[in-house]
Amino acid sequence: MKKKLVSIILMVIVMLTFAKSEVDILIEKEMKGSFLYFWEQANTDENSAGYGLVRDRYPGNPTIASIAATGFGLSAIPIGVEYGWITKEEGYKRALGTLKTIWNLENFHGFWYHFLDINTGKRAWKSEISTIDSAILVAGVLTVGEYFGGEIKELAKKIYDRMNWKLFVDYKNNYFYMAYYPEKGFQGHWDFYAEQLIMYILGCGSDKYPISKDVYLAFKRHLGSYKTEKFVHSWFGSLFTYQFSHAWVDFRGFVDDLGINWFDNSVQASLANYYYCLDLSDQYKSFSENSWGLSACDSPHGYEGKYGSIPNGYDNNQNVVDGTIATHAAIGSVVFVPEKSLKALEYYYTMPRLVGKYGLKASFNLDLDWFATDFVGIDKGIGLLMLSNYKDELIWKIFMQNENVKKAMKILFKHEE
Repeated sequence: MKKKLVSIILMVIVMLTFAKSEVDILIEKEMKGSFLYFWEQANTDENSAGYGLVRDRYPGNPTIASIAATGFGLSAIPIGVEYGWITKEEGYKRALGTLKTIWNLENFHGFWYHFLDINTGKRAWKSEISTIDSAILVAGVLTVGEYFGGEIKELAKKIYDRMNWKLFVDYKNNYFYMAYYPEKGFQGHWDFYAEQLIMYILGCGSDKYPISKDVYLAFKRHLGSYKTEKFVHSWFGSLFTYQFSHAWVDFRGFVDDLGINWFDNSVQASLANYYYCLDLSDQYKSFSENSWGLSACDSPHGYEGKYGSIPNGYDNNQNVVDGTIATHAAIGSVVFVPEKSLKALEYYYTMPRLVGKYGLKASFNLDLDWFATDFVGIDKGIGLLMLSNYKDELIWKIFMQNENVKKAMKILFKHEE
C-alpha cells in the first residue's frame, strides 16, 4: 500500500512538473495562430511567380504582399517545424520555393520593392525600393538558410551576396538611404536611431559589398528617458523601433565603441513605454498596468505610424496618443520585460473581439469601442519571433550562427566584461 501511495505521489509530482501553466498555453496559442498566418496567407500556388510571398494583411488587401512580412514568414518556418505544426519536409519545400521566387523578383542591385502583387511578384502601389524591408526579408532568407542548410543555404547566400549595400549609402554623411524610386532616385536618410540596426550588421557582414563601420557610427544617438535610465530613443518613440532588429540579432552582452548595449537600451525603452501608458491610464480606458504598448499600428482613422511614447524627437512632441493600443507592442518586448509583456498577453485574450483565427488582431481603442479587423503581417511576425526567442531563443540561435553575421558582430561590437 505504501509503495502504491509513493508511486502515485511521484506521478503527481511529474505531472505537476511538466504541466503547462495558463500563460504557457496562451503563449503557444498566440505563437501557433501567428505561425498559421504566415503559412496560410502566403501564395501557395507553385506555378505562380509570387509563390511564397506573404500578404501584408488579412483580410484586407487580398492581392498585396509585403517583403517584410515575407521575411518574417520565412523565419516562422523553423518555428513551425520545431513546434510540430508542420513537418521539416513541408518547411523545406516552402522555404526553397520562396527563395527561388525572391531570386527571380525584380530588384534594384539586390534590393526589393516594399509591396508586391502577391500573384505576379510585380511592384504594387508604385512603392519604393526599401532598405529596411529588404533587410528584414534577407534576415528571413538567411534564417532558413542556416536552419535547413544545403541547397537553401547556397541560394540564401546568393541572394544576400547580390545586395549592394555600398550603393545605398550617402557618403556625404555616411547615412543609409531609406528608399529608391525609379521615378525620382534615392530618398530619405536613416539619420536617427530606429529599427534599422540590422542593416548595419548585414551591410558590414557582406562579402561582396561591405560597408564601413563609420556608417554604423554616423547616425544620431539622442538620449532621453521617462522614469527610466537614459537611453537612445527613436523619433516617434514607437515601440517596434526597439524590437525589429532584435527579432534576429541577439545583442545581449555586446557593447559598441560608444558604450551602448542595444539589448539594455530596448529594456529601458520598453519600460518608458509602459510607464507612459500607466501615467495616462486615467485619460484612456485602453491603458492600464496590463494594457500598454504604443507603436505604429492600425487605428480608428487608418494606419498611424506616429503612435509612441516619451522620449521622442528632440522635444518630446513628435508622438501621437489617442487611446489606441497595438497588441504586438507589449508582446514584442517579451524578451526585455517578460512579466509586463505576459500580463498584457493574458489581458488581451480576455477580449473576444480582439481574438481571431490567427490569434490577436492588430489593435484596439476602448474609448471609441473600436477593434481592428485585420491581422497585420509584420505585427504577427514580431510577436511570433520574440515569443519564440523568449521561450527557447530559437531564432537568435539560428541567425547568430551565420558566418557573415558573426563577422559583422566582431567588427561593430565587443563583449562586455
